[in-house]
Amino acid sequence: MDLSRTALLVCDLQNDFLHPNGAYGRAGQSAPEIAALPDRLRPLADLIRARGGWIVSTHFTLVPGKGGEPFISDHLRTLRPFLKKGDFVPGSWGHDTVDALQPVDIRVEKVAYSAFYMSRLEWVLRKAGIETLLACGIVTNGGVASTVRDAHVRDFHVTVIADGCAAFSPKVHDEAIAGLRPVARIATVAELMAEIGG
Repeated sequence: MDLSRTALLVCDLQNDFLHPNGAYGRAGQSAPEIAALPDRLRPLADLIRARGGWIVSTHFTLVPGKGGEPFISDHLRTLRPFLKKGDFVPGSWGHDTVDALQPVDIRVEKVAYSAFYMSRLEWVLRKAGIETLLACGIVTNGGVASTVRDAHVRDFHVTVIADGCAAFSPKVHDEAIAGLRPVARIATVAELMAEIGG
């Protein structure tokens, strides 16, 4: 693995999703599998940084419109009626990557499940010379799966970190990982650290 051309792609591990004071935490929307991810991923992130690799984070974003009221898709408003003005605002504490995985090298805002949809992600990855993505984050069946599939069709080499992703249900997570096997390699944090030489 050429780490100079490799990025840990951290999908949406943001304060508004994970922190108790974030948008989801305040609404009681959490899962222990999701909460455990930052500490599990931190040693791998630190190793990748130390060996010259990249940390790229995607940031789910509610773009503010007139008066700061966010544009929220109808399907998301139905799924998450608690989302409101001030949540996932660009540049805010809630929008940022959780402290355990800081610092990141590249931040990319996203407005849909796939981090490639209407974003600059592909452009910055190409400019940085990144060819290999180690994908982690939330949720396995949503943002992770959509981003991984889009990366695959763009000819990136993708590894999904099975124990570095989570969903709101272990069953849903397992099914999503199984569904990604045709388009990505599946590995664990420990396996990747051993390959890198941790």
